[in-house]
Amino acid sequence: RLRLHDGKLIKDRRYHLRTYPNCFVAKELTDWLIDHKEAPDRETGIRLMQKLMDHYIIHHVCDEHSDYKDAKLLYRFRKDDGTFPLSKDVKVFMRGQSLYEKLVSVEESILKVREENSVKYQRTFLGCEMIDWLVQEGEVENRKEAVELGRVLLEHGIIQHVSSRHHFFDSDILYQFWINFRRRRRLTELLNENSSRTLSESPDSPFCLRKLNPDPGNTSFLSVQTNKEIKIVSAVRRSSITSLAGNSNPYFSTTSTLVFPPVAECNPKSVLKRPVTNEELLSPGAPYIKKTLTIVGDAVGWGFVVRGGRPCHIQAVDPGGPAAAAGMKVCQFVFSVNGMYVLHLDYQTISSLIMTGPRTLVMEVMEAIE
Repeated sequence: RLRLHDGKLIKDRRYHLRTYPNCFVAKELTDWLIDHKEAPDRETGIRLMQKLMDHYIIHHVCDEHSDYKDAKLLYRFRKDDGTFPLSKDVKVFMRGQSLYEKLVSVEESILKVREENSVKYQRTFLGCEMIDWLVQEGEVENRKEAVELGRVLLEHGIIQHVSSRHHFFDSDILYQFWINFRRRRRLTELLNENSSRTLSESPDSPFCLRKLNPDPGNTSFLSVQTNKEIKIVSAVRRSSITSLAGNSNPYFSTTSTLVFPPVAECNPKSVLKRPVTNEELLSPGAPYIKKTLTIVGDAVGWGFVVRGGRPCHIQAVDPGGPAAAAGMKVCQFVFSVNGMYVLHLDYQTISSLIMTGPRTLVMEVMEAIE
């Protein structure tokens, strides 16, 4: 993004008597990627930009296109228009990056190459040293707050115990920054990443699963279907988002239910009578109305299932859950989640968005006029 600003590819542009600030032309950017060896060909360049769209980094200036098109269309970095979603994960990552930059830029930094059990580790520090430094630099108010920050950084994979045996403590245990924030990354690395969304392994959205019985010893959940059949599925708790991402260490799991075992398929057939496109939903005079639902999740979720993609629809609603109480119904289409337009997303992405968001969920849905 900064290189594009420097190269004047990002600038204010005028189209149809309207000025769009800080945007770029897709076709010009694809040319730039090839010229600067960021992509070997146009097809790869398009895939890279689509990846950035999928991660909410860029978007079409009017959100009229969910795909990145190699054409004379205007796109913009969300950081340039204030729509970049600052989720908890993003905030923790940015805090970790800020601390790392501060640590490596000072003389006599506590970050050093150290050896433990005949193995050398880069970017290491002692837990008590990090806490001393955080308090001294005014990054935290006290040692307790410093420990809490260290634990959050560790749980998000930014720091780790050198042999992954301990959580973060105020002690002389050796830790390291797992991420080298100063390593120059190439965009093509995005295409080699494995998707962290283990959510897609489940036919159900994790946030829709409900407790079958209130007993603490019973970990079964049920997913309510439109045909009123009830099938048992494996337990997934909302708080297990790090386990769902597939990158948590085993000592974080307080119970075995935090992992994702095989799941029973639940009402796989769509409840929609026919497919509906975004164009059909948004066309002038379309027989659909938009409603805003505020759903306060309980200890086990929100109580609904989403399916499909572009657009997603409500597949099932637990009649005794928070979503039903807020007015959610099957066959509604998901228009936005917590203020973010999502008609162009699939249900796995929307699942992740909800799981990492606040407990109070604000959704705009579109439903057919009876």
